[in-house]
Amino acid sequence: MDISLSFEGHVALITWNDEENRINLDSLGRLNEILDELAERIGPLAVVWAGTGKFFSNGLDLARFGSSPGEFAETNTAFLKFMGRMLTFPAYTVAALNGHTFAGGALLSCTTDYRIMRRDRGYWCMNELELGMIMPVDMNAVLATRLPRATFIDAVLTARRFSAVTALEAGIIQETAPIEELLPLAVERASALADKDRKVIGAHKRQFFGELAERLGYVHER
Repeated sequence: MDISLSFEGHVALITWNDEENRINLDSLGRLNEILDELAERIGPLAVVWAGTGKFFSNGLDLARFGSSPGEFAETNTAFLKFMGRMLTFPAYTVAALNGHTFAGGALLSCTTDYRIMRRDRGYWCMNELELGMIMPVDMNAVLATRLPRATFIDAVLTARRFSAVTALEAGIIQETAPIEELLPLAVERASALADKDRKVIGAHKRQFFGELAERLGYVHER
């Protein structure tokens, strides 16, 4: 499991480099460690989150649950709580969607404040329909709070695969970029807001998403 943290000026760069970047207790543990470190950081800060290779994230680690079924419930609870934490994290967050962003990975992308997608390859997709899985209400709520309603319903009911072009048209992402420009552009967008008051950003996020975050299991420590 390889999730690293580096800095470009005041921008924290989270890089997920673990093939399909699956969501499990190990990856969530490492991501929470990174957020712990960033939460303690004083001064200007914004966050860019990127994958490497073919995937931003291919969602929950279903193969792992097949061999360790007891982990499913614990992982699901931890995943919900982590999304609540991301939604209310006191810094501006940008996702650089370098490749396929499926299911739980698509949900994770919607916890960030701004999303840029690789223009020429990769899909954003909520494919639970294809897997025969019913979307839990609280997970749907994460999509509903970030996406236009028609897009949210279409994505969940059809398992449609959105390319960068159609994701932009549907309001899932805010920009597209060729792969060589994706990360620099994400850092540029984040850097433009890194010096804004983090307490104000955090307070506004709690106004927008605080009730949902608590439903997801994350309660901000006041």
